[in-house]
Amino acid sequence: MQIAILNGPNLNLLGKREPEVYGKQSFEEYFEELKAAFPAVSFHYFQSNVEGELINEIQRLGFSYDGIVINPGGYTHTSVALGDAIAAITTPVIEVHISNIFGREDFRKLSHVSGKSIGVISGLGLKGYQLAVEYFFDKLV
Repeated sequence: MQIAILNGPNLNLLGKREPEVYGKQSFEEYFEELKAAFPAVSFHYFQSNVEGELINEIQRLGFSYDGIVINPGGYTHTSVALGDAIAAITTPVIEVHISNIFGREDFRKLSHVSGKSIGVISGLGLKGYQLAVEYFFDKLV
């Protein structure tokens, strides 16, 4: 089983950026824990601060992977193109947000990705990634 995790802008700063909102653990540290928890899953991880690179990665993986977990970061609220890329692929996608985007500023309540995804997990910290992987794992095994 192949699952990709894609992180958008500023998520490379997890553990440093606003730890009161996003926590003190880097994603790289968390990713090692996630891989250990799911040894039967072949993970691919990609992070970019560049919208077009995320779209390229969605298109590259979107017809061969079993699932994609994406945290589009700030592009959630601005990128019609990310939503279009997800709509164009056959691999199911789950949108994840570390913070509760619906409890924050009004502009964060709009997602161009949610309607193209099979589900959304928001506000459960890094645990949201694990829950998304569990969904794919339970559904596909």
